[in-house]
Amino acid sequence: MANWARKFLYRIFCVLAMLVSVYLIVDFLVSGTFDFRIFIMFLLLTVVEIWGIIDWRKNYILMQQKESELKLYQHYIRPLEELVKEIRAKQHEFDNHVNAILNMHLTVSDYEELVARQSAYITEVIRDDDSRKYLPLLRISDKVLAGFLYSKIVRAPSYVKTDVDVKSLEIISGISEHHLIEIVGTLVDNAYEACTEERNCVFMELDSENDRLVFQIRNQVQEMRLENIQKFFQKGYSTKKDADRHGLGLYNAKMLIERYHGDIVVGMEKEADKVYICMKVIV
Repeated sequence: MANWARKFLYRIFCVLAMLVSVYLIVDFLVSGTFDFRIFIMFLLLTVVEIWGIIDWRKNYILMQQKESELKLYQHYIRPLEELVKEIRAKQHEFDNHVNAILNMHLTVSDYEELVARQSAYITEVIRDDDSRKYLPLLRISDKVLAGFLYSKIVRAPSYVKTDVDVKSLEIISGISEHHLIEIVGTLVDNAYEACTEERNCVFMELDSENDRLVFQIRNQVQEMRLENIQKFFQKGYSTKKDADRHGLGLYNAKMLIERYHGDIVVGMEKEADKVYICMKVIV
């Protein structure tokens, strides 16, 4: 018998048990008699009803979670499909570049000039093709996370420069997909919102260790004191002008991370004359 059929029959049994229980209660109240056997049967039926309600509730929550994850998959797999289409469309263009490089020897007189011109040409092609640096996202195992990150990158302000470093293609995490997107999305949104035309660099790093996702994001900021960084995860705290409408994102992300027994580490890093705030999540 199929699993759905067993569950359907079980639901019918629970409804019948409830009806019998109601009948026994009414009969006892009307007749004023007490039968120990009927009382035991009543208790057993009540336990079955409660168990059935709990089982139905668990299955309902699980079904809602699966539906949410399916919607996430359908929504964020589209940006990856667009990236694949863009790469395929550029295949013909790539072939033209290869032919140009192969035939460059026909227009130069010596080896040194050939090497210099080929190097300059290749460097120019790579610099003009920004989509190539996001190709590693196509290869990671978590396609929903890959599509989500790519959608965030392409929708970021035009002045923002984003670099992605994928250290592990097998992304494993014990957290549900929609909660993972909520946590990562909060960190990414905060990083992009903090960017300006002068401080416009964002670095993301994806890794996996001990069956947990390791996500790290860095963005340029003004130098700040450690006690101010610690306030970021306080409920209602925000540095934005309309603070009354913000201040819950990082707090909620931290609550979710703790719920799954994960960890989040925040610190400051300096490179040359630039200051970065770094947030690392293990979940």
